[in-house]
Amino acid sequence: MLAVPASLTDPLVEFATNVVGELGLPGIFILMLVESACIPVPSEATMLFAGFNVSKGEYSLFAVTMVGSLANLVGSWVAYAVGYFGRVDILEKHGKKLHIKPSHLQWADRWFEKHGDATVFFTRMLPIIRTFISLPAGVARMPFWRFSVLTFLGCVPWVFMLTFIGQQVGERWEDWKDSLHYFDYAVAAAIVIGVVYLVVQNRRGKSRQGSSEVEPAADAAQ
Repeated sequence: MLAVPASLTDPLVEFATNVVGELGLPGIFILMLVESACIPVPSEATMLFAGFNVSKGEYSLFAVTMVGSLANLVGSWVAYAVGYFGRVDILEKHGKKLHIKPSHLQWADRWFEKHGDATVFFTRMLPIIRTFISLPAGVARMPFWRFSVLTFLGCVPWVFMLTFIGQQVGERWEDWKDSLHYFDYAVAAAIVIGVVYLVVQNRRGKSRQGSSEVEPAADAAQ
């Protein structure tokens, strides 16, 4: 879920709790599926409220964790498929508009070939990135079954943690939902800092490469 002001997320939170309240486990499945398919439904609200219902004895902790994790897996398949099958379309039809070059896709391929397992597994336990990591995995054409296993294994701890917190705090689950937004902000700040760092390093690398090419040319002229 993107880190946005509470006033903007409150309607989504109310919608999520209404769906879970009316539909139960199928409602949890639907909400966690769309969240994992890059639609910003807050998993914090869904699973914390589901945990509150666990505390009332409506479902078991195991059942809610499995439903939420499997729903995340199915939703990730949707985002993965968009990246996988839309790769050529993105490059050939819209690549210039989106500033996507063939070299960018090659970089994604190399990244997921080298770090894909760790990237998919660990980012599923982080807010914000967890929602969108399936798309670049599909673009890089990471092997589907490896992607699926790592996605599910990464989803379980996150879903279990939120549900368990909701179960333990009971009616105070909304207070925890609001507190978790601060963690979202910290992750968002870390992402921005990381992107800025990579851009700066990339530009420095190009500058050094340009200088090294100029020096031999100057020597040859002499």
